[in-house]
Amino acid sequence: MILAASLDLLLFATACALLMLGFPVAFTLAGTALAFAAIGEMLGVFDMAFLSALPQRIFTNMTNEVLIAVPLFVFMGVMLERSKVAEELLENMGRLFGRLRGGLGISVTIVGALLAASTGIVGATVVTMGLLALPTMIKRGYDPALSAGSIAAAGTLGQIIPPSIVLVLLGDVLSSAYQDAQRRLGNWAPEPLSVGDLFAGALIPGLTLVTFYILYQVAIAILKPSAAPAIIDEGADKPSLRQVLHSVLPPVILIVAVLGSILAGIATPTEAAAVGAIGATLLAGLRADERHPLLIYAGAAALVIVLALTVLFDLRMGRESVSIGERGAMIAAYVCCALIAVGIWASLYRTYRIGTLNNVMRSTMEITSMVFVILIGAAFFSLVFRGLGGDETVHRLLSDLPGGVFGAMFIVMLMIFVLGFFLDFIEIIFVVVPIVAPVLFYLGVNPVWLGVMIAMNLQTSFLTPPFGFALFYLRGVAPDSVTTGQIYKGVIPFIIMQLLALGCLALVPEAATWLPHVIFK
Repeated sequence: MILAASLDLLLFATACALLMLGFPVAFTLAGTALAFAAIGEMLGVFDMAFLSALPQRIFTNMTNEVLIAVPLFVFMGVMLERSKVAEELLENMGRLFGRLRGGLGISVTIVGALLAASTGIVGATVVTMGLLALPTMIKRGYDPALSAGSIAAAGTLGQIIPPSIVLVLLGDVLSSAYQDAQRRLGNWAPEPLSVGDLFAGALIPGLTLVTFYILYQVAIAILKPSAAPAIIDEGADKPSLRQVLHSVLPPVILIVAVLGSILAGIATPTEAAAVGAIGATLLAGLRADERHPLLIYAGAAALVIVLALTVLFDLRMGRESVSIGERGAMIAAYVCCALIAVGIWASLYRTYRIGTLNNVMRSTMEITSMVFVILIGAAFFSLVFRGLGGDETVHRLLSDLPGGVFGAMFIVMLMIFVLGFFLDFIEIIFVVVPIVAPVLFYLGVNPVWLGVMIAMNLQTSFLTPPFGFALFYLRGVAPDSVTTGQIYKGVIPFIIMQLLALGCLALVPEAATWLPHVIFK
């Protein structure tokens, strides 16, 4: 009977152990759940009727409009990575700040923040900056540990700075858990939690973390000048204003179009992701052939005009009364859509001709398929875990902890931090979060604050030795002169800064909840 009563915890422990051993995530979750469901039925503690809900769960996930943002954001990020945006940004930022002590480290942090806000893909950012910036920093006399730590930390900013794939997935999982928790508490009309709320909530903590990184680079440059020297190169001039704008302006415009449309209430995250995918495609087409920019400029300008028309006019079709101004706006929107289509066609043709489009589509398909297959396995796992009474067990364990809400939050954050040593963020989001989030919501935890806390905690796990994924990405592209020990040493100060930022957010929840309240009321 002790075995029967502990099957839920055994299921969780077995799944985590198998994932740490490197077995495929989706098959591990589904296979472990199926095995424990059979054991539970034999012991009389599990009803197979629970599994009848699996097809409906899969159908709901596959038709979830929020999750459509995942392939769109992935496409945007991969397209930007392949269009040499990061390469040009790093080159011009390095030339702009390089004459200052610590300037290269500052430029890496700024570029990491810009790429995070325009791509949201950690692996691509770390690899790109590792290939481009690390050899340069080492050549210019930077301390190898500082160089590696700066690049790895800047590359993980895509976890917390919106738009982030982590926040999209967290938003969907937490929204379902929050609605379920509120219904169990008797609130049948709770305030909905959206991905846009998490985007707004993560903005201030994310920028705070960027500030910490820059202040650390400045402090190192002052206290230990030999570790972050200024670049003295007579052959390298400062970049012109045109060169700086050429590298910085496109990603900034894309960030404003995507994130601004969400925060301004113009578009949902999914619609904004589509805008981002179109913008990234246009930018890639421009980079592929800058001698003929007219069609791309026309498409980009038309995209901005459509967004403006959406704000200024009611463009809905099928209404009984339409004013003359609205009719004119609709006609203008039609013309702009035609121009956007022409710009997209030109961009797709150019990127296809140079071989970029095929690689982008293949990478998008592989990443998206991985996420959704894991989602199906996690749905199976969640059903069996609940059928074995796991949610009641977790609720009882967390509710009985000393310290009330603070004690429960501390244990959950500690567990996520430790599991981040071994598990990928997708596994933690789909396996751990659905188990612990409802209990924390029962205890009155704010959902936006919880989501941002988890996202920042997951970001820390990307840097934590020995299994931080950002460390693996960087080790794969770092020169042989940079040792694994130097990479580990370099990230430790940044891990401390992330934990400090996490502690500040824990003490001041308003840092995450204030902006969503102001924007979305």
